[in-house]
Amino acid sequence: MKLTKPLITGAVGIGLLITAAAPSATAAQTGAGQASAGQLRVTIGSAEGKAGAVASPMANATCTINRITVNRYSSCEWVTVHVDVIRVVNGRPVIEGTADFNAKHQMTLKANSANWSEKFTVSKAKTTGKGKGVRVNIGATSGGGTKATVKFPQGRTLDSAGNGTVSYKSAAIAPKKIKPKAKTTYKYTFTKAGYSPGGVSYASATYRCDNYYGSTRTNRSGCAFPEAPTAVSMVGLARIDEGIRKLRARGGHYGDPNGGKPLHWMTDKTQEGKNRAAVCPRSAPADMKRVGRTSCDEYPFASTREGGTHLPANQREITWVKVQENKSQGGRITAWRGKMHVMHGDPFYVVTS
Repeated sequence: MKLTKPLITGAVGIGLLITAAAPSATAAQTGAGQASAGQLRVTIGSAEGKAGAVASPMANATCTINRITVNRYSSCEWVTVHVDVIRVVNGRPVIEGTADFNAKHQMTLKANSANWSEKFTVSKAKTTGKGKGVRVNIGATSGGGTKATVKFPQGRTLDSAGNGTVSYKSAAIAPKKIKPKAKTTYKYTFTKAGYSPGGVSYASATYRCDNYYGSTRTNRSGCAFPEAPTAVSMVGLARIDEGIRKLRARGGHYGDPNGGKPLHWMTDKTQEGKNRAAVCPRSAPADMKRVGRTSCDEYPFASTREGGTHLPANQREITWVKVQENKSQGGRITAWRGKMHVMHGDPFYVVTS
């Protein structure tokens, strides 16, 4: 969370003192005139971001005060802000009034477009003394080559609730391209007649846009919150599903959406081959060959950072399956990656029956 300092001239200064509690915030101070007069002070909330593990990708993230909550395509950020209206006399601030309000941002990304939208609300402020009549302007900027445009009744007072939107528009993304991760920075400027302005800013959850699975014929641009784990299901792949369930019954917890640690996707094909070779024998045992189960399925997958022998033996397993079952699994994983915009390093879980 960033802040500005009102301009102070002479022995008596008048200004707005702003404090705010919000996630993903940093604080700093700048000023002019007397260093001790009319300062802006920010208190940062200790709450951290929280990701929903296997929530439906189209479901709205739940909202919790002073927290950013995300799932793969939705986020809710709920911020509280406290404004002190002060008069600085002989270097000492005298609080003449206060205003307390909250701002709730609900952002919804799109799996099939790099353009998306956000709605936000500013609550009616609870005021004391000269806290009435404080006006607010709200701006937003985005990184990663995306333009953010705010629609809000700028200059409105905090004495009543207000609503606004932020629309996001990205330039065309070339096939196989992944844009840098980015955040939205929200900037608030507070004004009141006879007082110097105050300001505060904070950031959204991190998002990422790509056209990694697109081609010259098909545009598959979309955006996701990469820190929110998604999930791929092995239900219906009988032997693969069974092998993972048996491992979990023995205490294996990696990739388990029911309290386990997530796996992380990996796109390094050389390391993937090494991971597979480290745990899968060259040939199936005789009893497996007799029943046609000649394909080695390793878990965690070789295409994860946890694959191969990166985890202790009690956290991994192999299962011999029929070739067609392994091919079906590969097709399912490919479809899941495209739908959820899963990239290198993204966390995920594996669902079993």
